[in-house]
Amino acid sequence: MQTLVIVAKKDNPEAAALAARIRERYPHLTVLGDRSLAHVLGWARVEDRELAARADLTVVLGGDGTLIYAARLLGGRGVPILGVNLGSLGFMTEIPVEELFSTLDEVLAGRFQVDSRMKLTCRLVRGGRVLIEDEILNDVVINKGALARIADHETSIDGVPITTYKADGVILATPTGSTAYSLSAGGPIVHPSVDCTVLSPICSHALTQRSIVVPADRVIRITLRSETADTYLTLDGQTGHGLQGGDCIEVVRSANRVNLVRNPRVAYFSILRQKLHWGER
Repeated sequence: MQTLVIVAKKDNPEAAALAARIRERYPHLTVLGDRSLAHVLGWARVEDRELAARADLTVVLGGDGTLIYAARLLGGRGVPILGVNLGSLGFMTEIPVEELFSTLDEVLAGRFQVDSRMKLTCRLVRGGRVLIEDEILNDVVINKGALARIADHETSIDGVPITTYKADGVILATPTGSTAYSLSAGGPIVHPSVDCTVLSPICSHALTQRSIVVPADRVIRITLRSETADTYLTLDGQTGHGLQGGDCIEVVRSANRVNLVRNPRVAYFSILRQKLHWGER
C-alpha cells in the first residue's frame, strides 16, 4: 500500500487531529485527505476522482454516515475501508479510536480480513431516458415531502407485477442498510453476508402489504403512478432528486462491492446487541 486516503467527519476537531497524526506516523506513505479535511489541515487539495483512483486504503474517521460518503467517493473501486468510530460503536465503523494505530499497523502489514458488502445500482428513468445512475451501499428511498398525501408506487420484479403500494413511500435496502431506515419501517434485519434487496413500504394504506426480501439479482422497478407533488428519490441519505408522475426507479445488485476491514474482536451480533439494546429492560 502506497497511498492512504483519509475521509473525516466534517467540522470535527478530533477527526482532523487524528488525520494529522496518521500523516506524521507514516511518512513513507502518501497520505491524502478529502476536500474538507485538506482545507482544514492545509494539505494539497485533490479532486474526488483522483482520490478514488489513487487510494490503496481508505481510513474513515467518523461514523457510519462518513463511511457511506467514503464508499460513494470511491465509486466502483473495491479499496479496503478502515472505519474508525469517533462516538459510540457503529454498525460499519467498528474500530474504536484507541485501536486505530495498532489496527492500521496490522492492515499496512497485510494482516487483515474484510467484509464484502453488496451495493445496489439505481437508475431514474423518465420518458425512456436514464436521468440518474448511481451506486448505493445503504438504501434507495422514495418518499413524499411536506404534503401529507399517499402516492401510488407500481412495483414489479423482473417484469412481473407485484402490487401498487399506496403509501407514503418505498425503501429498497441492502443488507447493510437493513438496520437503518428500513428497520424503522418494519423491515427485517439481514446479515450482511446475505445478498438480497429488502423492499419495504412506508406507512402503507393496506395493512397486509409488508416488507419482502428479494434475491439480489432480480430487477425491481417502481413507477410513480400518481401526480403527487413534492416526492423525492433519496440515495444513501446523501443526494436527493425530485420525482414526477411516470418516473421509473430501477434497482438491482451492482457488480461492485464495498470491502470493510473487520475488527476481529467485534462480531456482527455483538454490534446488534449493543446498538439495539437487546436483552435490556
